[in-house]
Amino acid sequence: MSKPTERQAIALKYDGENAPNLTAKGNDALAEEILQIARENDVPIYENADLVRLLARLELGDAIPESLYHTVAEIIAFAWYLKGKAPKGFYTRNQQNDPPLLLLQPPTDKNKVKD
Repeated sequence: MSKPTERQAIALKYDGENAPNLTAKGNDALAEEILQIARENDVPIYENADLVRLLARLELGDAIPESLYHTVAEIIAFAWYLKGKAPKGFYTRNQQNDPPLLLLQPPTDKNKVKD
């Protein structure tokens, strides 16, 4: 008989300027507590067991490794989009008034994705 898979969860904090930092990690009951706190605070939850295993190797407070910047940036960008957030200046045109290549509008109440 195989051992049941251990549930893991991690939490990252991103301030919009520095690399995201690991702010919480845990297995089983602690993982469930981390997830519950996220749900209570409307924090988007992204499930990826391989990524969690990699990030769980970090110590609390550590920045994510540079090799994971792109992967984590895509997840954070999507989470921000779902919340209608964007980095400062994202929705403004550049100084030469060139049209942007891609300009996503934050969701409005009519088309907001439900959590």
